[in-house]
Amino acid sequence: MGDALSPSGDQLEIAHGEQRAVVVTVGGGLRTYTVGGRDVLDGYAVDAMCDGARGQMLVPWPNRVKDGTWTWKGNKLQLALTEPEQHNAIHGLVRWMPWHVLEHDRGFVSLGCASYPQPGYPWPFDVTVTYTLADDGLTVHTAITNHGTTPAPVAAGAHPYITVGTPTIDSASLHVPADTWIRTGEQQIPTGRANVEGSPYDFRTPRPVGDTEIDYTFTDLHRDGDGRFRLRLQAPDDGPEVTFWVGPAYSFVEVFTGDALPDEKRRRQGLGVEPMTAPPNALASGESLIVLEPGERWAGEWGITAQ
Repeated sequence: MGDALSPSGDQLEIAHGEQRAVVVTVGGGLRTYTVGGRDVLDGYAVDAMCDGARGQMLVPWPNRVKDGTWTWKGNKLQLALTEPEQHNAIHGLVRWMPWHVLEHDRGFVSLGCASYPQPGYPWPFDVTVTYTLADDGLTVHTAITNHGTTPAPVAAGAHPYITVGTPTIDSASLHVPADTWIRTGEQQIPTGRANVEGSPYDFRTPRPVGDTEIDYTFTDLHRDGDGRFRLRLQAPDDGPEVTFWVGPAYSFVEVFTGDALPDEKRRRQGLGVEPMTAPPNALASGESLIVLEPGERWAGEWGITAQ
């Protein structure tokens, strides 16, 4: 009998100074990220299967598609219901697929994955992701190329969980400089938008998470002079701080306090912060979809820094 395979595939370590990260070939995901030995990500063990989509790449759509049903150019399409408990298709097609290493050096690793036409998504595409550690932290560069013969609608996302070392996120201070949250109803599908003013989800001024339960998309993001939106989580008493940022390619960020995770022990241990180019149910609604012509490529960046 051969050696047992890790549930997350090959383990690809990168390093820069006190920073260490482990990228995996199952889903092209990010399993761990530490700075000075302190966890920046609430990841998962090398002998464990990824749970809660931790660190996974979400392509060619992030979040949910209601009933897995959508229409494109008059053709009705049916995706596999990968979230059967809510009757949705969730988080794309590549999160459990094997990825191959394109390049790997001490401070960076690049992986690629080719997806061929599948029921409900008839376009072939490839996606590459490059993780780079540098003085300014971790940068994640994602690119999607349409290898079909007709225009392909795509969206992209990822699913890291950040931590500042507190037992739960309740005592940590959260800063989300965004004006709008997207309401959801049955099946966690959008029902409309609302200003965060006066809602439990107004974290434009930093404050403790407390017992607030969040699993919503934020948009109308405030951006700094470099075009980046920055969300910050900080431990009490001016403790460790983690900054999550998205570049101009991402207009939406899902914030998830983890209350719905199947494993009760993992709930609220880390904060899910999901960069997304489109809101939930985008394949069905058409909102903010990127339409790639044959051979066309899209790219975007997000990242994490820790203090």
